[in-house]
Amino acid sequence: MYLIALCDDEVSELKKAEQMLSGYKEKHSAKNIRTDYFKSAKELLEKVREGYMPDLLLLDIYMPDKMGIEAARELRDMGNKSRIVFLTTSKEHALEAYGVNAVQYLVKPVSEPMLFPLLDRLLEEIERERKKYLVLRVKGRTQRVAVDDIVYCEAQGKTQCLHLADDTQCMLRVTMAEIYGLLSGYPEFVRVGIAYIVNLGYIGSLNAQDISLNSGLKIHLPRGAYKALKEQYFQYYCGEG
Repeated sequence: MYLIALCDDEVSELKKAEQMLSGYKEKHSAKNIRTDYFKSAKELLEKVREGYMPDLLLLDIYMPDKMGIEAARELRDMGNKSRIVFLTTSKEHALEAYGVNAVQYLVKPVSEPMLFPLLDRLLEEIERERKKYLVLRVKGRTQRVAVDDIVYCEAQGKTQCLHLADDTQCMLRVTMAEIYGLLSGYPEFVRVGIAYIVNLGYIGSLNAQDISLNSGLKIHLPRGAYKALKEQYFQYYCGEG
């Protein structure tokens, strides 16, 4: 599902946007898009503080209770990473918009030819980004882990330990085969014996005896594993067989 939020204090603008977004959802029903509408920045910020996080936020700049730029700064300070598109009647705040990592700046009146191609592009970006995350059950909580942050996975009995780039660990009550099933679609991950899955992007060097990760950690290679691993390593970095 994709969650799109619109925040605008003008009721007429909300209604126009609602009609356009309804039309977009009908044309893209397979994407399962949900839309939410807020009449003030305060209402939006309160919802975000409760854990609400839209994929995409269409945010009016000129609102009486709080300027959209100011609301966006508060969202970023809270760690909100929603893609923000500013809607406004003036280009006066264009530079400030990019200061809060806004992805676009649309001048009203917003029309379907302006909005729909932008939504297509942003939802495609979100879809690609989602494919680079694993949603895992860690200590009874659902946690999203970026694939790029996984350095290696180590079997520890009936538990698998994901070692992440920030030196944290995720302990998972699943099998090594299940973890590899989740990671096998990413060419950077390779099996090393029965106990390890390693991200090739974090390997500094390797020889017939072991792998040296960028962190300095060494992982022993099982007998006969070096040739195939070396080929995968060069294939990943150089496109060579």
